[in-house]
Amino acid sequence: MNYILFDGPVRNALLPFTFTRPVADILIGIMTIRQKWEARLGSTITTITEDYLSEKFPMVELEENVMINAAYLPNDALAELVSNLATNQAIFKGDDVIAFFTNENQEEVDFDSYEIIQYNEDCLTVEHTWDIFSKNDAAIREDFQYLTEDRKSQPIPKSVNVIAPENIFLEEGAKLEFVTLNASNGPIYIGKNAEIMEGTVIRGPFALCENAQVKLNAKVYGATTVGPGSRIGGEVKNSVLFANSNKGHDGFLGDSVLGEWCNIGADSNNSNLKNNYEEVKLWSYETEGFAKTGLQFCGLMMGDHSKCGINTMFNTGTVVGVSANIFGSGFPRNFVPSFSWGGAAGFTTYVTKKAFETAKLVMGRRNIEFDETESGILEHIFEETKKWRKD
Repeated sequence: MNYILFDGPVRNALLPFTFTRPVADILIGIMTIRQKWEARLGSTITTITEDYLSEKFPMVELEENVMINAAYLPNDALAELVSNLATNQAIFKGDDVIAFFTNENQEEVDFDSYEIIQYNEDCLTVEHTWDIFSKNDAAIREDFQYLTEDRKSQPIPKSVNVIAPENIFLEEGAKLEFVTLNASNGPIYIGKNAEIMEGTVIRGPFALCENAQVKLNAKVYGATTVGPGSRIGGEVKNSVLFANSNKGHDGFLGDSVLGEWCNIGADSNNSNLKNNYEEVKLWSYETEGFAKTGLQFCGLMMGDHSKCGINTMFNTGTVVGVSANIFGSGFPRNFVPSFSWGGAAGFTTYVTKKAFETAKLVMGRRNIEFDETESGILEHIFEETKKWRKD
């Protein structure tokens, strides 16, 4: 069977992260949503997404396909239902479609003609940006159980101070000496060729993905995920870093999400709790206003390719778009549009020529080419987000 993940109605609620990727490629837990479905269905899965992303994330459509709503994370029961879908069958949870069978020649899908299978069990969903960190605890636990079942961890070095070693799993090539791992509150997963430097203290749930790194004397609280090739240092709490992003120095990052190719300058901090302890509101690209999150703790949402200089201070509930460059003293406003250059004193437009020069250098350090496909995506985002920039 050919499986296709579609963005669904949550795509705009997940901006700025879905400016540069399908919903399926959001990282939560130890794997992206796409990787979770591929692992459980035993199949490569493509995506339906925005036209400007389709060259980088192409769709493969065959005569018979199963379409899956990427906002839903798989578990064993749901994956089994999806794998058994047949012609004119669809899986719903309440009024929401989770998955449905379709033919290549179907121009429209009329669910009135379908056999509806109601899925009434619990499952994780990602419908808002803050779900990525607020549901990361549950996602790490589910992924850990799936990835480590009937497998044996690499041995934990004798110099490591360990609490609840049965909840710790090291992949091949993982490097760590003279660190403290406390997995009594949740599992700790150390990916292939990942490194934790000396003096670090980590409390689970925690996931350090392949080739990622924790710097010297870091303090890490669950539930935190460090994506492939990313680096963290200082103090980090309940945050998710997508691939190839750096928060490598002292400073605090809490209840936050960083996209790919981000960099947080030394001694930078974000607030994750308002002084009056009220509910945090976040900028919404859908309403072009600030939306309630229902959370008391909510920090920084930073889109791909954005950077901040040393000693940057972010207010509670700050949203930074794609390819923004933030620096200077004081607090920048809590919505920074894509391709903005500046800080609390004001912003100008970060022109694409300069932004692309930086992206090329940054990606080149990881032996990844900044090609015409990448520049085309960012050009589209630059034009799409013009209305929010004020020079």
